[in-house]
Amino acid sequence: MQAHYLQKLVDAHAHGKPTGITSVCSAHALVIEAALREALTDAGPVLIEATCNQVNHEGGYTGMTPTDFRQFVLGIVERVGFDPRRLILGGDHLGPNPWKDLSAEQAMARAELMLEAYARAGFSKIHLDASMACAGESDPLPGAVIAERAARLAAVVERTVSAAGMPLPVYVIGTEVPVPGGALEKVEDLAVTTPEDARETLALHRQAFAALGLQSAYGRVVGLVVQPGVEFGNENVVVYQADKARELSAVLQQEPQVVFEAHSTDYQPVSALSGLVHDGFAILKVGPGLTFALREALYALDQIAATLQLLPEDKQLYRVMETLMQNDPHHWNKYYHGDEAALRLQRHFSYSDRIRYYWPFETASEAVDQLFAALGDRPIAETLVSQYLPQIYPQVANGAGDTTARGLVLAVITRVLRQYREACGGVAGQARQNGRKP
Repeated sequence: MQAHYLQKLVDAHAHGKPTGITSVCSAHALVIEAALREALTDAGPVLIEATCNQVNHEGGYTGMTPTDFRQFVLGIVERVGFDPRRLILGGDHLGPNPWKDLSAEQAMARAELMLEAYARAGFSKIHLDASMACAGESDPLPGAVIAERAARLAAVVERTVSAAGMPLPVYVIGTEVPVPGGALEKVEDLAVTTPEDARETLALHRQAFAALGLQSAYGRVVGLVVQPGVEFGNENVVVYQADKARELSAVLQQEPQVVFEAHSTDYQPVSALSGLVHDGFAILKVGPGLTFALREALYALDQIAATLQLLPEDKQLYRVMETLMQNDPHHWNKYYHGDEAALRLQRHFSYSDRIRYYWPFETASEAVDQLFAALGDRPIAETLVSQYLPQIYPQVANGAGDTTARGLVLAVITRVLRQYREACGGVAGQARQNGRKP
């Protein structure tokens, strides 16, 4: 199945049968496990993506190379019992961004090594992003320069997979996306990509690929990243409004080779997600929204453990994470603003969810393990679920699912994933397709 599914998804949209796919952008084991378990009873693929800063040939902030990440995910696949043939691995924002403080040539040389590593590791969906200005360059870069650099990186991928006899990947191009991880402040207004800009991006990349003899590779471009008018800041979410994106959506009628890829769809309601899919934004990327749900569940368990007097105060997860983030602030202090009370609130509860960078830390990992150990494998009382995890209480009250601590965490993450699944082809998506309000 692999990335060929994405080409079928494009064909479906071209024939007036909008279908979508969720792109799970997370390296957290529980998030990935939830995504795989949620799809066990389905027949479609699961798309899991890593970003250039998160995973690269030098290790990224996770410490994983693309091969490491693949093995990490496949380990979870095996444990869950998911069919590995249904797994699509994607690379997101692959380009010179991690090295943009270097000269353009130095940064691109490092980016080429990264693209080679992703290709060798078998990632079959590649988002080429060379939009960032490097040292000494004006920002923003001309569109032609961005396209030329993207084509240069595509050439590396094509050479690598061809030499290794590996399946040819599909590509996503375009870079008009929100700030990675969400905006820094409250978002007041958001400009939707213009139809002219979308068409120009496609034309420039088509020309740049052709100039390097990569017409075949361009024929496997399945997605264009645009800004449909969705975003989240530290404390608010801008919800999709179809009327503002109508002209942009119409571009796909003249460009049937691609669908749109929508970034930062986190926290959108199901009706908005369904509207995005219906309007051609078929690849819905979500990351912080899933780790936000993870944090909600872990903090709820922390409260349950405190209520049951199972952990001393200094071992409670909230306190451990606060101390950790205070002692090592570099993942949040450039992004959060305000007095100490506002900063404390944002450290733990911001939509930007920069606490997600701290879960891999040994201190945090040990605290989570201690929390799970304290609660054990015994079922948690329905009344405590009602008090601290009301979002999943109805299913627990109906006797559905695993009510151990680990089971409840997976259930909270799965609840978010099911909203995406519904929007990508479920009841709400079909209602939209049939002209009814979801």
